[in-house]
Amino acid sequence: MEIIVFIKQVPDTTDVKIDPETNTLIREGVRSVINPFDLFAIEEALRLREAEGGCVWVVTMGPPQALAALREAMAMGADEAALVSDRAFAGSDTLATSYTLAQAAKKIGKFDLIICGKQASDGDTAQVGPGIAVQLGLPQAAFVKRVDEVKGRAITVQRMTEEGHDVVRMPLPAVITVVKEIGTPRYPSLVGKVRARRHQIPVWGPSDLRCDERRIGLAGSPTWVERIFAPPARKGGEALAASEESIGAVAREVAEYLGNRDQ
Repeated sequence: MEIIVFIKQVPDTTDVKIDPETNTLIREGVRSVINPFDLFAIEEALRLREAEGGCVWVVTMGPPQALAALREAMAMGADEAALVSDRAFAGSDTLATSYTLAQAAKKIGKFDLIICGKQASDGDTAQVGPGIAVQLGLPQAAFVKRVDEVKGRAITVQRMTEEGHDVVRMPLPAVITVVKEIGTPRYPSLVGKVRARRHQIPVWGPSDLRCDERRIGLAGSPTWVERIFAPPARKGGEALAASEESIGAVAREVAEYLGNRDQ
């Protein structure tokens, strides 16, 4: 089974800070990590390869330092990796990113399944995985919590919903995005780290992917981030303690308070 996993390197959420004067992210000295949901995508790809055979490609779009994320994925067990990187890709929104990554999938060639994490922690749009499916004209299932079966040229998955889950059967090739319930990611191995360090990872630009330059970067992005800001700190609430004897009086006090707020 030939699988492509698209991942993203993001700032560690515990280190994210915003400059109060410029309202921009402070990136200097902030540790970058693989997007947490993408780790679940890598793990599921590796498990499917172990069960079905084949190859796992891991691809990311980003600056040169994103090579570290690819090497970590290879240390976990991925077979091949590629970095999509060029100044022309800067400023890409989810539409331009989906198009570019779809072009990367076409460059890889034959594949049976594309797996993405359900969303990135720095954007939370959950649009890129489905966007890739649309760009490639492939069936898709989002928020997958379990792969039930791969049989012939079809895959059956459980797609998480608010009420429970749907069982979806799709022809291959297809695209899925996964949630954390799909399984616990493995740790990189020592042997894997050595292999990843020695592996030559190609860097692909617009010409390598045969991109239409009108559809990448800022030129291909109909949306953009105007500013980022931290919401104002919320004031602490008021706590009311009640005993069995006073609970009625406290309830009336709360009701009166809420009633006065509505007026």
